[in-house]
Amino acid sequence: MTQNAGVSATDQATVERRRDEPDPVAAEFVLRLGRAMQVYGMSARRLEDLLGAAADRLRLTGHQFFSTPTSIMASFGPVGRQRTHMLRTEPGEVNLGKLAELEQVGINVAEGRCTPAEGSAAVDRIAAAPSPYGKALTTVAYGLLSGAACQFLGGGERESLAGAALGLGLGVLALLIGAVPRIGGVFEPLAAFLVSAGAIGLAHLLGPMSVLTATVAGLIVLLPGLTLTTAMTELATRHLASGVARLSGAFSTFLTLAFGVALGNRVGEAIFGAAPAAQAVGGVDWAGLVALIVAPLCFTVILRAEPRDAPWIVLAGALGVMGGRLGAATFGVELGTFAGSLVVGLAGSGYERLRRRQASVVVVPGILLLVPGSVGFRSLTNLMDRQAVTGIETAFSMILTAIALVAGMLVAGVILPERRIGPGA
Repeated sequence: MTQNAGVSATDQATVERRRDEPDPVAAEFVLRLGRAMQVYGMSARRLEDLLGAAADRLRLTGHQFFSTPTSIMASFGPVGRQRTHMLRTEPGEVNLGKLAELEQVGINVAEGRCTPAEGSAAVDRIAAAPSPYGKALTTVAYGLLSGAACQFLGGGERESLAGAALGLGLGVLALLIGAVPRIGGVFEPLAAFLVSAGAIGLAHLLGPMSVLTATVAGLIVLLPGLTLTTAMTELATRHLASGVARLSGAFSTFLTLAFGVALGNRVGEAIFGAAPAAQAVGGVDWAGLVALIVAPLCFTVILRAEPRDAPWIVLAGALGVMGGRLGAATFGVELGTFAGSLVVGLAGSGYERLRRRQASVVVVPGILLLVPGSVGFRSLTNLMDRQAVTGIETAFSMILTAIALVAGMLVAGVILPERRIGPGA
């Protein structure tokens, strides 16, 4: 009798354990979705929220998620019998179009409009889809963006022309590096070296100009301002591991770029001689208006957003820049950045509610027009030139700008919260 009772208890425990085991198809979908969104640049907060909503819908009990820029940990089941998965990911380039599609797949599964198997197939299809823009157009977008960026950095005609040429060269270099993956690890310092040396050569060719402004504009695509802003946002929302990791990555990128520029300046001066320097003089008003349209369009191509989103991206970027300038004229630079970030955040929330698509499609390009990447780069170059006081002051300005950006985004999220994901949303 005792033996039968023991067998019965063991069988019951086995049944309960099997009942607690996650559905393998559902768990595989969640893991596939998380890996894909991580690769294309989704923030830790949004990623964990979306995976949690999908897991709730799929009845994956006891689920927990933890993400950093290079890994995802996912656990399913009761605490005492959890099954944990560890995914190692390699961060890729931000792809706004695929991020929006992947999030929509997650929402469709979370709201019961498709099955996990169908969702997994959709994730694979999205990941394999080619870019909507060709290599030639992307390369041209690098050059146009650098030329337009000079207008935001206070450059004039010569700086804009030099910046466009340097940005175009950077785009060609990116294509060449893509064909030789083994040297991809030195892309940033190599690009900074070539751009800074090229800027000195162009100063001799075009005439006196601000070499630093042209160099920063030529490297604008590589400056980790977006990474820095995302890191500060994650720290503010208590995603500490991911925030610290991104902050360290941004600082490392700043250092490698600054080293490449310092080396390029020395080599450029040795080859071409000292550059005929001049203070940057702002361009005409119409050039700034053109840049306000061209820069968001270039970000649309470089960040691979869908063409149908281009008008919304231009609108959000223009509103952000104008809001930032109005705020700066009224309250000062830092509060001006807060105002610009607030306007971009509200525009993103409005776009999400109106178009039922991910807000970051318009928020990321809009924020990139405001991010403090160029300020941080100037800080490091000042420090490497042994201008310690100026470098520290510039670094402090960069930190205040980043905090203002994050504050604007958080306040925008309070005024117009992101739409809820899951059943009944």
